[in-house]
Amino acid sequence: MTRVLLTGFEPFDGAPVNPSWEVARLVADEPPEGLEVTPVRLSCVFGQAAGELRAAVRGSEPDVVVCLGQATGRPDISIERIAVNIDDARIPDNAGRQPIDRPVVPGGPAAYFATLPVKACVAAVREAGLPSSLSHSAGTFVCNHVFYALMHLLATERPAARGGFVHVPALPEQVLDRAQPSLPAATAAHALRALLTASTRPTDLRTPEGTTH
Repeated sequence: MTRVLLTGFEPFDGAPVNPSWEVARLVADEPPEGLEVTPVRLSCVFGQAAGELRAAVRGSEPDVVVCLGQATGRPDISIERIAVNIDDARIPDNAGRQPIDRPVVPGGPAAYFATLPVKACVAAVREAGLPSSLSHSAGTFVCNHVFYALMHLLATERPAARGGFVHVPALPEQVLDRAQPSLPAATAAHALRALLTASTRPTDLRTPEGTTH
């Protein structure tokens, strides 16, 4: 049995819900065959979220860690490829913190790559009948903060474990008054089950998923 830690975030910026946590709960309630999924909700707070993630990794001893976040405006399941060592918040977090041009880990590498087979994960979501893409920017808010903190933790303390970050679109009820894409939580959970199964692949695919801009 492969142990998976799956995290989502609490609501932020005044929203009543965060799709990342709703999806994580649904996947944990009905995990893919052969996977033991532990869901953990993280605070949308710089520093605190990284500490909660560290505690969850230590407590569950996972083989795979996938952190989920909300990406309002994105139309698909976005598998993140690169975490950068920078916090640069456009809005305050849930504790009112708004770091600007501050490293996630002082003295840490400029960036880390996800250690999931990211292209295989993209392909698995598409094969499940849902849109997916490989993203090269997780932003500079708490999502990237957690992504970088995760990859730094795995690189320095748990190199045998795999990790990465996935952005999910807003829920339909979050964008009723806006012309923005959305995805129901149950549909996104279906995509994540396929993604988690692909995350255990021994090697990644060699397919083009780059961009020209």
